[in-house]
Amino acid sequence: MFGKDDLVDNLSRDLDRARGRRDALASEATTLAAQIAEIEARLSEEKKRRERERVLSEVEAIKTRIKQAAGAFAPVVDGLSRAVEQAAAVVPEARELNSFLVSVATEIDSVLDPLLRELDQRADAVRTGHAALDLPSSAIEAPPVELPKDTNERLLRFPAWLSRDKETDRKDTAESPRSTAA
Repeated sequence: MFGKDDLVDNLSRDLDRARGRRDALASEATTLAAQIAEIEARLSEEKKRRERERVLSEVEAIKTRIKQAAGAFAPVVDGLSRAVEQAAAVVPEARELNSFLVSVATEIDSVLDPLLRELDQRADAVRTGHAALDLPSSAIEAPPVELPKDTNERLLRFPAWLSRDKETDRKDTAESPRSTAA
């Protein structure tokens, strides 16, 4: 009988050790699961932070390009307006182009500040985490706008509605009516 009790004692000890290891492993598994969840949360936050930084950087790049383009546009309009004024001494109809230039410049001026403010508001919403903008990564890739180096070499091509031959175009369209029969 002595041998049977040793076997039972040995199996009981083995069972207790196995249960102890299981409990230790379960505890470690729980600890590891908590650590994994914490690391995943930190990783997610870091990804969100980097995405916010990317979007904010792109919004700033867009604003910079808009300001550069507007800065390049004003001198061109001014120079063209002065040239048109000189041309108006010879061709009075040129004043139409000048008034058109002034209206375009005025319209651009009137919408530029609200556009920049709206970009700032959207950037603030991204900064605070209240909004996520999905901008294509190509938003940064556009080259900055530069003033033309030599404006004398540029040929200006105006749309047909600014052409002096407006009446000729109208006569041509009136003489060749479109056929509606199929």
